[in-house]
Amino acid sequence: MNDVAVFLAHALALEEEAADRYSELADTMAVHHNDDVAALFRRMASFSRMHADAVRGRAANVELPHFKPWEYQWDGPEGAETGPGDRTHYLMTPYHCLQFALTNERRGRDFYDGVAKSTTDDEVRRLAEQMVAEESEHVLVLEQWLGQTPKPPADWDADPDPPVVND
Repeated sequence: MNDVAVFLAHALALEEEAADRYSELADTMAVHHNDDVAALFRRMASFSRMHADAVRGRAANVELPHFKPWEYQWDGPEGAETGPGDRTHYLMTPYHCLQFALTNERRGRDFYDGVAKSTTDDEVRRLAEQMVAEESEHVLVLEQWLGQTPKPPADWDADPDPPVVND
């Protein structure tokens, strides 16, 4: 990735997709009356929106390209901070939510680190290194937060009356 506009478009998409995913997960948890986790996912969505706003600020004087979803240079089908929805459970605890977010932040940090190491553009490298530093701070905060959050019991997902889907 050797163009500032392309890099910033990726950074913005990464944060916006993360915010959208966290919001979707919060809504799902709320439907299942898992209010603590819903609130935590909403908080994660809020952080991602703030990060997206910061990227928009950096891109204020840059015309960003518009990519189709399959044109982004991700390692997978979605941005690095967009955790897969199948890694969640309607009975998950705040501990699980923080683990989910921590994994996403680490992947975001690694994405930016990969860009910083592979780009030939000095400005892209500088911006990517800034993003690595920011994501590293987010990782540290989440690690500390996770360390203060009680681990769930081994049978945390036991449900004597699981949801049933009728065909």
